Amino acid sequence: MRQFIDTAARTPLSKVVIGVAIPTVIRLALAPYLRKTPRHLRTGFYPVARFFNEVLDAIIYAGVFVFMIIRPFGIQAFLIPSGSMWPTLYVNDFIVANKAIYRYTDPKDDDIVVFRPPVAATLNHPEQLDSDGNVNVDFIKRCVGVPGDVIELRDGVLYRNGKAVNDPYKHYSSSPDMGQTFNELPPDQVNLLVKPSFKWIKWKDRIIPLNYMSNEANAATVGSQSSYEVAPEFVISDQADQLKAIQTPPQPIPPGYYMMMGDNRNNSFDSRGWGLVPRSAIIGRSELIWLPIPRIGRTK
Repeated sequence: MRQFIDTAARTPLSKVVIGVAIPTVIRLALAPYLRKTPRHLRTGFYPVARFFNEVLDAIIYAGVFVFMIIRPFGIQAFLIPSGSMWPTLYVNDFIVANKAIYRYTDPKDDDIVVFRPPVAATLNHPEQLDSDGNVNVDFIKRCVGVPGDVIELRDGVLYRNGKAVNDPYKHYSSSPDMGQTFNELPPDQVNLLVKPSFKWIKWKDRIIPLNYMSNEANAATVGSQSSYEVAPEFVISDQADQLKAIQTPPQPIPPGYYMMMGDNRNNSFDSRGWGLVPRSAIIGRSELIWLPIPRIGRTK
């Protein structure tokens, strides 16, 4: 059932058009018969044809209204596939995203945002790319930085423009079943976690994410089992370059870009590893969980 709902919510517009066009053609074919049949002959096949015509009518209106008006411009349902936003969102939660809100305003800090991630975010997941190499999945994370913000992490503490941020959404977890469910780590275990520092720096004429410790920066690529991971395009192999990068001052997020981070900090591959999200890739803001029923409520 979950898969059916998710598939229906993501039905491509081309298939929706076909799904509306076919019933329309059938209705046009039935129209002369239904219109010209005299009242005293409206028995036998006529009631069946009329009922079928009304069902097709409902399908057409639903397809046009839901898939061609509401979904593109209003709201859309999304299935949560991972635990990167736990405990705000659980694996297999269905959320409703408000797609209209960002047509007249921009994302703000702490918004839960649905967006199309950069290709670097799909490493080791070829199923997230289509045949042309374009990303065909949507991600959901919390916006922690907007254009002009200087974002840093120091020992796990989020700093915005040089000031520590009240960050009630931050959690550290363990997962007993490879990412389906999560347990909150007790404070003593959280204190033992290695929490690399983070900042955005200008490196070779581009703004890149820098995860660093005392003498190491962006040395661990995806799948390295390190305390942090970065996409290969951000790896700094040379030790001297790593030390130089650590000494480079933090840079503000450039215009038109946003930083996204999961609430489940030690179980989220996010902007810290694959970079910033352009404004054009942002789809909408999460408003509420609508399934499963015990989880119904606003997201915040």
